[in-house]
Amino acid sequence: MKRMALLLLAVCALATDAATAQGTNPEVKKDSVVTPRPRTSPMAVASFKKPSIYIKAVYGQPMKRGREIFGALEPYGQIWRTGANEATEITTTKDIRVGNKTLKAGTYTLFSIPEKDKWKIIFNSDLGQWGAFKYDPTKDVLTTEVPVTQSAELYEAFTIKFDETRTGADMMLAWDKTKVLVPLAFSK
Repeated sequence: MKRMALLLLAVCALATDAATAQGTNPEVKKDSVVTPRPRTSPMAVASFKKPSIYIKAVYGQPMKRGREIFGALEPYGQIWRTGANEATEITTTKDIRVGNKTLKAGTYTLFSIPEKDKWKIIFNSDLGQWGAFKYDPTKDVLTTEVPVTQSAELYEAFTIKFDETRTGADMMLAWDKTKVLVPLAFSK
């Protein structure tokens, strides 16, 4: 009787371990379906569309999760991928003015160098980068500086958003309570 109880207990333990492994490990197939793990920083897309222009930013969206962001997690004065995971890429179908400089239609990697009172915004021609580990300043196509403002709202997720203006659109970059607006000018 003791042997039967121990055998039953062992079989139940093995069955529980197998069921647990299938539920948590994406490499173990359950009914021939592999379930991927969700990204900690999901991909996001921000876009602006008018009949004459389409602008799109594709970026990894990191979360604050109780951390101090600028000046700590993202140190001041250092190159940043302007998001998480792959470096942010921005596409425009028409030439635009950024500050007093022209950015030709195309796709660019968007880097930034955050400071406490201003950010340097960098449009770079080297696409398909992971992070900013291989950032090459010789491939910078356009740079501009924009002032930092403090947001009344707390942005848990790093957010890129386009807001229409009289002369084009502002590209807002916001995370935590830090916000910068990059003015983009174009004919509508």
